[in-house]
Amino acid sequence: MNRIHVRFAAAFALLLAAVAAFAQDEGPVFVTEVEGIAEYRLENGMKVLLMPDASRPTTTVNVTYFVGSKHESYGESGMAHLLEHLVFMGTPEHENIKQQITERGGFANGTTWLERTNYFQTLPAEDENLEWAIRMEADRMVNSFIAADDLASEMTVVRNEFEIGENSPFRVLLQRVMATAYEWHAYGRSTIGARADLENVPIERLQRFYRQYYQPDNAMVIVSGKFETERALELIQNHFGAIPAPARDLDNALWDTYTREPYQDGPREVTVRRSGSTQTLMAAYHVPSALHEDFAAVEALAFVLGDAPSGRLHKALVEPGLASDVGAFALRLPEPSLLLTYVNLPADADLDEAERVLTETLAGLDASPPGTDEVQRAVSSLTANMERTLNDSQSVGIGLSEWAATGDWRMLFLHRDRLEQIEAADVAEAASTYLVRDNRTLGRFIPDSEPQRAIVEEAPEPEALLAGYTGRESRSEGEVFEATPDNIEARVQRYTMDTGAEVALLPKSTRGERVRGTITMRIGTLETLMDTGSVPAATASMLSRGSENLTRQEISDRIDELQAGLNVGGSTSVSINIDTTRENLMEVIELIAEIARNPSFPESELEEYRRQALTGLDRASDDPASVASRQLSLYSNDKPASHPDYVPSFEEARARIEALSTEQLRAFHERFYGFGEATTAAFVGDFDPEALKAKLDEQFGDWTPQVRFERRPDPYTPVEPARLVEQLDDKASAVLIAGHGFPMSDTHPDYVALELAGHMLGGGFLSSRLGDRIRNQEGLSYAVAGGFNAHPIDESGSFFAFAMFAPENRDRLEEVLNEELVKVVEDGFTQDELDSAKTGYLQQLVLQRSDDGALAGQLSGGLYFDRDLFWQAEREAAIRALTLDEVNAAVREWLDPDALVVAMAGDFSGESEPASDVAED
Repeated sequence: MNRIHVRFAAAFALLLAAVAAFAQDEGPVFVTEVEGIAEYRLENGMKVLLMPDASRPTTTVNVTYFVGSKHESYGESGMAHLLEHLVFMGTPEHENIKQQITERGGFANGTTWLERTNYFQTLPAEDENLEWAIRMEADRMVNSFIAADDLASEMTVVRNEFEIGENSPFRVLLQRVMATAYEWHAYGRSTIGARADLENVPIERLQRFYRQYYQPDNAMVIVSGKFETERALELIQNHFGAIPAPARDLDNALWDTYTREPYQDGPREVTVRRSGSTQTLMAAYHVPSALHEDFAAVEALAFVLGDAPSGRLHKALVEPGLASDVGAFALRLPEPSLLLTYVNLPADADLDEAERVLTETLAGLDASPPGTDEVQRAVSSLTANMERTLNDSQSVGIGLSEWAATGDWRMLFLHRDRLEQIEAADVAEAASTYLVRDNRTLGRFIPDSEPQRAIVEEAPEPEALLAGYTGRESRSEGEVFEATPDNIEARVQRYTMDTGAEVALLPKSTRGERVRGTITMRIGTLETLMDTGSVPAATASMLSRGSENLTRQEISDRIDELQAGLNVGGSTSVSINIDTTRENLMEVIELIAEIARNPSFPESELEEYRRQALTGLDRASDDPASVASRQLSLYSNDKPASHPDYVPSFEEARARIEALSTEQLRAFHERFYGFGEATTAAFVGDFDPEALKAKLDEQFGDWTPQVRFERRPDPYTPVEPARLVEQLDDKASAVLIAGHGFPMSDTHPDYVALELAGHMLGGGFLSSRLGDRIRNQEGLSYAVAGGFNAHPIDESGSFFAFAMFAPENRDRLEEVLNEELVKVVEDGFTQDELDSAKTGYLQQLVLQRSDDGALAGQLSGGLYFDRDLFWQAEREAAIRALTLDEVNAAVREWLDPDALVVAMAGDFSGESEPASDVAED
């Protein structure tokens, strides 16, 4: 069917829908409410969840269809995921969804999993945006093109995504383990599908799949963030409610899935042999569904096994040096599921010994069951993560979708309650029931007259579990706060501590009394940092691995007790990012002071850090994106090896890590760390500013570094154009990174024009010059981007482009990339592109400020660069005032396709070109 016929049919369908809607008297019917989240039901069967959050100036619309890879038939593997891509290709009424999202300054995505497919978009909280999002989602529910020409182009994009997954030994092994553990159930099938199905599926089968599952009686819409409840319900009724429920006859029925795995009658083994630089072990066990009363204990058991550093596997394998890192997780699914454990180890490690210790540790839970401390630690960490999710109205929709796919969204809350009620005996019982030899997928088949069988019970009905369930009190919603520069500057408080550190505080009421913060310590001078190698980065990474008064485990436990998120890292600039609540903020500050001021740098932790860093280098040396990026940096960087900003090769980096000592780290910390003049901190959220000032002064007011910070200039240096190619065997996907520099800071008169040009060229939501040509039209890349950057002080600007691609498409990708860059230089952008880009890009900047974590980072950076939000407002005004001639002139002046350094990494062995090629143009 061509698109003209599709438009006519769609228009007729909309007319019928409108008539049906007019005949309906009943609006959304209230069903239930749990902790501030209300459920409604439309007459056509569609579920509606509303979660208002007045404190967030954005609205997220999330539509979930209860269809995933589990529902695919023979020859249809990957269809649910492929359809997820095609639904972005438009409808007769919304022909360019990606561009329209970009124009509104929003960001969006779609995800497919075993049980569900969901689409979400976050837009500035405006009534017009809410109406557009709901109207568009209702439209594409039943009117998407799902056209043959779109399938032809998007199939290659999805195939590239498939190939990217094939590059990861971990993902490949995970899929093989699941396929071996499940003989019959569709959970054993990869969501992305088989390559042959992706390449050969008829468009008619995809259209039938779409018509069957993309219907209101198989969908749920979640609206979260800032909106008016009555208005949202009105819009949902007008647009989704106008779609009639389909006739579910024999051919169109939504059958309950009934395939179940028989008990596993012996341990299974699967071996994958592929090119790679690290080894991985996995062990999987069949466990009950997420609905079953045992599942909370199973999830806690996974934590007891896989946590670092408290976990059993960490202590048995990582601490003795047998492995680099370990983990464990249980899949939250409505039907009997899997608990998976994994072990990563270097290529030269003893795999047999690691397997022996892994299986003995798992089997040893009977003799040494999990203790009360281990289980309480697991409960604290798991529930803290859930609470942080519930406090984030932007991301909670994904969590609700996941749980809704198990049978009912309220299972999220019941599962939290179940976690809090489990005891050590429950976890021990789960271990003895499910972690038995013959229920394991890892090892070998062994005939046995007395097999150990795990009988996994059928999942109970959610309705019975949740009868009368109301949850807890609704959490605080926060205040209405528009993240405009004027509003921010009217409330932000800036001051300088006695140590010289600068602080910005923005107190406001938030959902769940959430607080986000960031602390950045800039350290050293060029002279004092020479020849320090990997010491600065290792020092920052080791801060949370033990202090004078707390072990690494005690630090981890304390973070969980405080229900906080705490990330510490860096090198010659050390960053501490904080996510906590008003109640716990002061204790979090005390914990930060403890680990930042009094690190102990234990020898055993340094040895573990060294192993993990070396394993990470091994992975990076086998990853196309990492190899291409390092190629480009090695070629472009002109610093000597002693310089702190020197980029080492993989071999040099390995030698630097191996040479680390605790004495170096202690000396570096003592000399360079402190809350000095180059330290900036910012906090945004629900806190008492005076109390926070006093706490910061109490904990850091007497801490200054021995060496004062001095900024290292890094101006532009010319680099000859080049084409750098690195051969990596057995990689189904390759990566291209290209760029060139030029002398410009972001205060240059031309930079605002380049900033917007970069958005038009390679930014936005899959809608840009490069995105439209390389991904949407040619189908050459799953991920493509490009743009311009410039430093706030140094005359150091750059253009960059990035793409993932199949190695056989390398020549075409380079050709198309060059064509588009030459075209934009010679012909420029159009007025329509400029108008659309201004709207979308400026809205994106608003969205960035609406995220409290990002705003804290912006305020902290502004302290260092002496920029307030009025400076940003002036920059945005300059963007609004840009003319087409100004933008095109700036691009002609500063973008030079002939000056590119192009770095590529992948398996190009099938081509006539040598495996390794470094050729200057």
